Amino acid sequence: MLRLLKQLKKIKGPMIAAMLFVVLSQLCSLVLPVLMSSIINTGIANSDMEYIKKIGVLMLAVSALGVAVHILNSYFSSKTATLYGKILRRQIFLKVESLSQSDIDTVGTPSLITRCTNDVKVMQDFILQGLRMIISAPIMLVGGVFMAFFLNARLAMIIFAILPIIGILVFVVIKFVMPLFRRRQKLVDAVNRFIREKLSGIRVIRAFNRTDYEDERFEKKNNELSSLTLKFQRLMSVLIPICIVLIILALDALIITAAKSYDAMDRIQDAAKLMSAIGDLQAFVIYMIMIVFSVSMAAAMFVIIPRANISAKRILEVLDIDPAIKDPAEAKIPAEGGEVEFRNVTFGYADARQPVLAGVSFTAEKGKVTAIIGGTGSGKSTIANLIPRFYDVDDGEILFGGVNVKEISQKQLHSRIALVPQKSCLFSGSVRENLLYGDENADEARLRLALDISQSTSFVDSMSMGIDSFISQNGTNLSGGQKQRLCIARALTRQADLYIFDDSFSALDFRTDAALRKAIKENIDATVIIVAQRVGTIVDADRIIVLDEGRIAGQGTHSELMENCEVYREIYSSQIYGEVSA
Repeated sequence: MLRLLKQLKKIKGPMIAAMLFVVLSQLCSLVLPVLMSSIINTGIANSDMEYIKKIGVLMLAVSALGVAVHILNSYFSSKTATLYGKILRRQIFLKVESLSQSDIDTVGTPSLITRCTNDVKVMQDFILQGLRMIISAPIMLVGGVFMAFFLNARLAMIIFAILPIIGILVFVVIKFVMPLFRRRQKLVDAVNRFIREKLSGIRVIRAFNRTDYEDERFEKKNNELSSLTLKFQRLMSVLIPICIVLIILALDALIITAAKSYDAMDRIQDAAKLMSAIGDLQAFVIYMIMIVFSVSMAAAMFVIIPRANISAKRILEVLDIDPAIKDPAEAKIPAEGGEVEFRNVTFGYADARQPVLAGVSFTAEKGKVTAIIGGTGSGKSTIANLIPRFYDVDDGEILFGGVNVKEISQKQLHSRIALVPQKSCLFSGSVRENLLYGDENADEARLRLALDISQSTSFVDSMSMGIDSFISQNGTNLSGGQKQRLCIARALTRQADLYIFDDSFSALDFRTDAALRKAIKENIDATVIIVAQRVGTIVDADRIIVLDEGRIAGQGTHSELMENCEVYREIYSSQIYGEVSA
């Protein structure tokens, strides 16, 4: 946790201001009881109205100063905590951006969201409460004890009688609360994971009429989290009532002890001494309340600190991840053209029983279309993900422009590649903004060319504001085919050396598919890799790679594969039969 607290150096201005104002606020609180006691002991005892007015005005001034510095402390404490949360969220976000897909898969997307939001909020609250409690509690405790002993050492001993009780209480609460908080954080991750899964698959849930079943699953998870949170809060809430009871008991003991002494004074009929004793008693009661309250604040911090420590560890787990994919110390620049070569590549996902790809070798040349086809789970999309180094191969080499991709910086590699992922992904904003995501410097002519090639011009121009029309998050106001075509247009906006289309034509009708592929061939002079499931999409490719259970079953043109590749013939026959039957 100390590592994360070092980030406060970046906002030391507001933090120092908050600390200064909390010190001034507590000093004002310590001075007021003395002034009140002075009014009773001197002003009221001697019937000195001038003295009473003088000290009364001073008390009002000190009170006003106390209110002002308390407000300023709240402002600067809140500002410090908010800026601290902003710094942590930015660090986590930038770290996640630097992680490989395998790193993200290991931690889990829902857990990353929780750590970036809930755990950062816990640290933010810790800073906020810490600037108010960690500084004020010692000042109240030390100052209150000093002033209490200064007024009456005998009565001050009552305070030390209740401190061990509070210490035992704090120990018990921490012992039972901390394990509950660890479990609660894990349950928050689980609930977030469930909600994300349900929202992502809401159409499937409704289509299969499984809403009640999913509601029951959510109810179970939610109730488990709610019951644990209630148990956690009940244990936390025990602390303050018990401390209040201790304050009342201490006050009773104080009043009883003081009453015996003052009763003797009353018999002596020494009015001045009696009045002075009453003034001291009032001040002493306030100091004692301050002391007990400071101990209660310290006890609360003993609960808050371990809780923040758990969140800090979860945040550091993300920040300390050593990315599986790193840039080389001396990066090489690949040759122009974007030729891709797989040399005996073997790859398997984490915890997989067997590799997804085994001994895969092929070459995708510049100016030619290389297609990859195969059955489900044969490793087609894996090849598309290995080229831009979303994952690193277990064995073998992948060369881009004659250079191993591991020897190229990721920024350089990605700047030379345009990828259309298997799952269409659009961002909220205008059509233009989504296209410029491919190349922020693209001019109007390039955007129009990308729309023309992707067969998107007609439906984009028919929208209310044309290319400046709004697209909702993930393109929910578009059809599947429209989303897919805009994703293709986004990739084509970039003038890249290599274009990868990962099953990017599946939502298109045959006519649009054919027109789009023809436009790509006529307008794109670069290496093109098309991953597809439909034979019709890749039948005119310059080279077709046929995968079967992670291995290459054949490669060549359509006519060549029809003659010498049984797997390809089976795929072709099944699809042609299906189309004829339909």
